[in-house]
Amino acid sequence: MPKPRNWRIRKYLVTPYQKKALEYLRPPEDISVSEWAEKYRVLDTSSAIPGPWKNSKTPYLVEIMNTFLDSDVEEIVFVKPTQVGGTEAMLNMLAYIAAQDPAPTLAVYPSDELGERVVKKRIRPMIYASPPLRQRFRASESSTSELFFEGMSITVTGSGSPSQLASFAIRNLFLDEVDKYPGATKKESDPISLARERTKTFHNNRKIYITSTPTLKTGHIWKALEGADIVKHYFVPCPHCGKYIELIWKQVKFPDDEGMSYADRAEFAAYVCQECGAVITDRHKPEMLQHGEWRTVEQRTQFPRKVAFWLNTLYSPFVRFSEMAKEFLTSKDDPDAFQNFTNSWLAEPWEDTKLKTSADLVLERQTALAEYTVPAWAKVLTAGVDVQETCVYWTIRAWGNYLTSQNIAHGQAGSFAEVERIMNLQYIREGTGDPLVVALALIDSGDNTDLVYDFCASNSEWALPSKGSSHPMDTHFRLSKVNRTDSKAYGMPLAIIDTGKYKDMIAGRMRKENGTGSWMVYAGCDRTYAEQVTAEHKVNVKTAGGRTVQSWVLKTTHGDNHFLDCEVYAMCAADMIGARTFHLQEVEVQARTEAKPDPDPAFTPEENWITQNENWLGG
Repeated sequence: MPKPRNWRIRKYLVTPYQKKALEYLRPPEDISVSEWAEKYRVLDTSSAIPGPWKNSKTPYLVEIMNTFLDSDVEEIVFVKPTQVGGTEAMLNMLAYIAAQDPAPTLAVYPSDELGERVVKKRIRPMIYASPPLRQRFRASESSTSELFFEGMSITVTGSGSPSQLASFAIRNLFLDEVDKYPGATKKESDPISLARERTKTFHNNRKIYITSTPTLKTGHIWKALEGADIVKHYFVPCPHCGKYIELIWKQVKFPDDEGMSYADRAEFAAYVCQECGAVITDRHKPEMLQHGEWRTVEQRTQFPRKVAFWLNTLYSPFVRFSEMAKEFLTSKDDPDAFQNFTNSWLAEPWEDTKLKTSADLVLERQTALAEYTVPAWAKVLTAGVDVQETCVYWTIRAWGNYLTSQNIAHGQAGSFAEVERIMNLQYIREGTGDPLVVALALIDSGDNTDLVYDFCASNSEWALPSKGSSHPMDTHFRLSKVNRTDSKAYGMPLAIIDTGKYKDMIAGRMRKENGTGSWMVYAGCDRTYAEQVTAEHKVNVKTAGGRTVQSWVLKTTHGDNHFLDCEVYAMCAADMIGARTFHLQEVEVQARTEAKPDPDPAFTPEENWITQNENWLGG
């Protein structure tokens, strides 16, 4: 058997030129944006955590970055606060393009100066700290506004440079802090529209990344979120009950002790799980974030091309709960400072309104009367009940001449039996000791409709079902009938309410000083009630037909407004029993019986003014 040959492999020297050519021909790694960042990205000393990039520090950024490679997604919207790493995520995407998928790219900042500063302080240091970027970077050909790499360039410009925004074609577009961009002019479209025009050539594989801290509801970023096909929020597991929750500001609790300084109150701030009521502290946050996940909270199409992500500062691993509490306490009394807290910390739009209300304004409407005490001037009591899946909210309000009113009690009930007991209690009038009971209560029938109908049928002497109208009405309310033939309430009156009109009335009267025609609350009224009653504001909203109308909406994404709904029903109930004409009824009685004048002269001057201006009573 012949012996095998001893093959010898001849080695050839590879020149630097050949080596570079082979490197250029090597296919890109099969790697996601977040994986690339963790493998090659190094943060410099200007970062909160310098050193190699770790996805575990800000795990909520992983899906945002990786969505950039989703072939079905054309546009990514990131509505963010400050201090969550949003800028670094955008830089990771830019770096990935340069190293893995070269294509003409444009990055737009609010101004040329800011763009140049980002190139100098952030992008160039990132390039030199990453071997794959450094090898592909052509430093000698680059400038502060244009960075050249092998096979591509990144143009960096300000939103105020129309010529730069409307020249050559690009595949990748990055728009940073868009709410600081100028608007359109008579000569030019707005900067975002101009920049988008440049991606038309690559309509099959273009990528648009738009991010900003929000300012107003009419700002670029919030409109982008509202126009997205899918909106996602980040949910994290509670370390105590394990249920996934969304971190929302109203669950941050701290002492309400006016004897403590804001700084001291803030130091005791903690998050209370909305599912189990357990206390969550800053030490729990890293593990919660690590196991968190983005969940779709709104989807408008089956084939999404535009995905929006929303996040607030509660998720930031760099900010403690106490820092947010302190910022809130020190800014809440200053509208400008509080707008910054709303925008930069809560990542929510700020909307001003002529009918602006606040919890503090409600608490200013406190009288000297204790809870459950009926004012001497009151003629009737009405109630409003808002039905939820797990509980029932209720409020009772006293009414006098000229729609003067005061909340005498409110609360949360666990059952309709408890509501029935509350509504049938006797409430004592101040001074005289006379008892009053609720004359009429309107009960929301939008939830647990059958149960509400049965309850109202059993308590028809004082309870009526109600529901808000889906569109504005010519009148404040109208009466329909329950048309469910299988219900005990069949044929019973059903109140259809224009809730917006009553919210206008409540907001307007709330701003009046205590006295005739004012909307008041009892002494010691709690802040939870005050916050819910003022949870909405009236803003401009675009209808499906493109018209802009004023509408009452929640001030924050997650605010509760149950007591506001209760007060709307209570005011409508007062309307239904003729509270607007109480003063006229009294005048007629005095004319027939020659009764003595009203014993409380403090109300007389305002009553005279209102009598001469009766049109004012409508709102």
